[in-house]
Amino acid sequence: MPWKTLLTVVTAHAARPAPDLSALDAAIGLARQSNAHLEALCIGIDDTPYGFFYNDTGIAVLQDAPDRALDAARNEEKRLRNRLAREEIRWSVDTALSQQATLGSVISQRARFSDLVVLSRPYGAGRSAVDVAVVEAALFDASVPVLILPESGGISEDPGRIVVAWNRSPEALAAIRAALPVLVRAKAVDIAIIDPEDHGPERSDPGGALAQWLSRHGVKAEISVLARTLPRVSDVLIRHLRDREADLLVMGAYGHSRFREAILGGATREMLEAAPVPVLMAR
Repeated sequence: MPWKTLLTVVTAHAARPAPDLSALDAAIGLARQSNAHLEALCIGIDDTPYGFFYNDTGIAVLQDAPDRALDAARNEEKRLRNRLAREEIRWSVDTALSQQATLGSVISQRARFSDLVVLSRPYGAGRSAVDVAVVEAALFDASVPVLILPESGGISEDPGRIVVAWNRSPEALAAIRAALPVLVRAKAVDIAIIDPEDHGPERSDPGGALAQWLSRHGVKAEISVLARTLPRVSDVLIRHLRDREADLLVMGAYGHSRFREAILGGATREMLEAAPVPVLMAR
């Protein structure tokens, strides 16, 4: 199924610099190519620590903080509208107010009817816990595929080679299904399998059933069985991405519950921190 509704999220803080719009630029390119509608959501983040004010000064801050966060979001909305007005695509921009603790519900209500959420990498210079919370909200609360861009930004509108990380998990299959619109356009698709099970159902033909299913969608895929010669699975995948000169990685997203929050799991977080190419994830 082609992508017909794309979403990107921009968070605005009253006391912080304006965020970069690299994810918006990438989403515009994808919307143009897919003839999709692009939705941009500007969220004003009220990060006031409400539990620590007891005097009259604190009450004044509490009353003013949401207004300042909403003003920051509206300023960001104007910037996005000016940018999108130059594009010949279908688009809309909306504004919301949230604290970090409620980001999950705010984003899930907006993202659940999207086909793909396009976001910048949540780790690195200039990033914060809010950026991580946005990614987690889209993946775990809205259950929507997410395209994460590296620091270099951007994604080729016609990726040459795509690497698919396959471990037979439901999350990996969900990511591959979500990536079909771009997999069918790729010049080459590489199914990467790290240390396949000796006694599993695919022991005689690792990745064979997946390759056959993809071929029926018009995707010609080759299979690479990789040995885990490095300490982390993410290190093996990153080396393979570079060896294959890949343009995109498709993989399942994994996490676990902690204090009722979805925390990105080890391999997922490691790939988002270090992957040299865009990563399309789902669960």
